[in-house]
Amino acid sequence: MTIKLAIFDFDGTLADSYAVFAEAVNVLAQRHGFRQVQLHEQQVLRGMSARDLLRELHLPPWKVPAVMTDFRTILQQRIHDVHPFPGVVEALHALLDKRMPLALATSNTLQNVTTVLGDTLISRFATVECGTSLFGKSHRLRRILKHTRMISAEAIYVGDEIRDAEAANDAGIMFGAVAWGYTTPEALLRTRPERLFRMPADMLELGRG
Repeated sequence: MTIKLAIFDFDGTLADSYAVFAEAVNVLAQRHGFRQVQLHEQQVLRGMSARDLLRELHLPPWKVPAVMTDFRTILQQRIHDVHPFPGVVEALHALLDKRMPLALATSNTLQNVTTVLGDTLISRFATVECGTSLFGKSHRLRRILKHTRMISAEAIYVGDEIRDAEAANDAGIMFGAVAWGYTTPEALLRTRPERLFRMPADMLELGRG
């Protein structure tokens, strides 16, 4: 079926924030009492789902909201170190120019998203859902479908994490995986995404047909 709505994740999909995240993890570990990450572990951890990662770091789910709040604060303080991946902004504008409706569903804040992508681009999105919980994206995806009056079979959620694939599945929409984000492409392929984008320019295929 033709895709009539493309919904995007932010961190790791549109914005290259992994370096800030990787540096913040051990600061947060000290503050909240979970296991620190050694440099040689990072690649292995990037192949895990969010739930597996929490278990590996001995981070109980009840602590996650506080950890995420603190991480958003750190990210806001360092937001000028975060930039869109090369080619992302151009690809999004090109899709919009082809009259492809775009939306955003992210656990980050609207302030951070706007700082990185710019007011001009954000103003062209059909709707933006920010501040979701770690596993609350499916609810936001359903809100986007309702707001845009699109049926789930005609929408795709483009993201870089296994939890993005899970959220898309829960909301009954397609999942498009990007190869440049937090999670390794090999791990994302195990979720059986409908699309795999190797580079940002590949996302232009969403506006065809």
